[in-house]
Amino acid sequence: MLPRHAVVAALVASALVIAACSGDDEVTIGSPDSTTVSEGSQPVEVLPEDFDVQDGEPFPAARCEANQEAGTITYLSSFDFAATASIVDVLVADSKGYYDELCLDVELKPSFSVENYPLIAANDAQFSSGGSFSEMVDFAGANDAGFVALAVEGRTGIDALITKDDDITDLAQLEGETIGVKGAITPSVKAMLAQQGLIEGEDYETVLIEGFDPLVHIAIPDIVGFPGYKSNEPLQLEAAGVPFTLYDPSEYDIPGSFGIVYTNATFLDEHPTAAQDFMRATMQGLADAIADPEAAAAIALEAIDANGNTMFLSPEGEQARWAVESQLVEDGVAPGAPLGLPLPDQLLEEVTTYAEIGLFDGVPPVIDTMVDPTVLAGVYTDAGKLIWPTGS
Repeated sequence: MLPRHAVVAALVASALVIAACSGDDEVTIGSPDSTTVSEGSQPVEVLPEDFDVQDGEPFPAARCEANQEAGTITYLSSFDFAATASIVDVLVADSKGYYDELCLDVELKPSFSVENYPLIAANDAQFSSGGSFSEMVDFAGANDAGFVALAVEGRTGIDALITKDDDITDLAQLEGETIGVKGAITPSVKAMLAQQGLIEGEDYETVLIEGFDPLVHIAIPDIVGFPGYKSNEPLQLEAAGVPFTLYDPSEYDIPGSFGIVYTNATFLDEHPTAAQDFMRATMQGLADAIADPEAAAAIALEAIDANGNTMFLSPEGEQARWAVESQLVEDGVAPGAPLGLPLPDQLLEEVTTYAEIGLFDGVPPVIDTMVDPTVLAGVYTDAGKLIWPTGS
């Protein structure tokens, strides 16, 4: 049977066709006053018409009540409250009252990416930020969890391998060496090394490194380098005049993604309108953050300082981080692919490529239940404009 959240998205959407997706990703509904849709021969109950959100019209009272019934929605960030994709957009949406306008009670908590997966799996928190789609898929297997990616904001890899200048002049030289990692090696870097015949635990070792300061990490004598994000660590090292070498997986034709907003299937099925409207508000926050990167970074910095700035993030670093990432996110927008909309074909290519070079135990994972483009498709018009109510 068609999932209830897919029906809700179809009801709100005006039959948006995602150009990058296969025909299986389309959701077809009946006339506006229909009470059922069909998948094959099975009728599926849909929500009443008074749940429908219209652009520029008051937010429906019935939908508001349904959203309130979801209770407190907890969002866990993946890297403090850094000005990065899938975090800064949530911060902007919260600071501007977008969640409140849609009758959502949202609580934001700073956290770290790999620590969040078990909490989302258990529905102890409802939304989080993932480093990449492949990272989410990898942890889905580890946690036996029903993760569902609802937004993929960056349609290219953001991670890269940073090595000490002159220590490594070719990736093959990493054989027998040790790489420092913060939690786990990032998927794109792991895939890049696997493409070169280098397998973690066999051809090179990884060791946990403390903190998030690349100036400290580059000086650790027992490692040759560490993964980092192109919008962060390289900028800090350049600003400090520290030489290094950057190995970018995209230059090795490794597909990737970043800025993932994901939830769990339990919350999505039990509170479909709340899940969709959380994403609606978040995409409004993302649009604002791209339109004014400096203001968005300032909002992030305010949240960072209010949380004690335990990672010692700097104003200059956060402004630079979002300046890079906002451009990468905006560059990925195309006809049929508005901000954040997951493109399943691209995501399948990502995980298939990684599997072919040894990740996921060499078996391409089935991602059908791990991504739902219909949720965001339902918050955009055919022309890619966000549907936003007024007079809420």
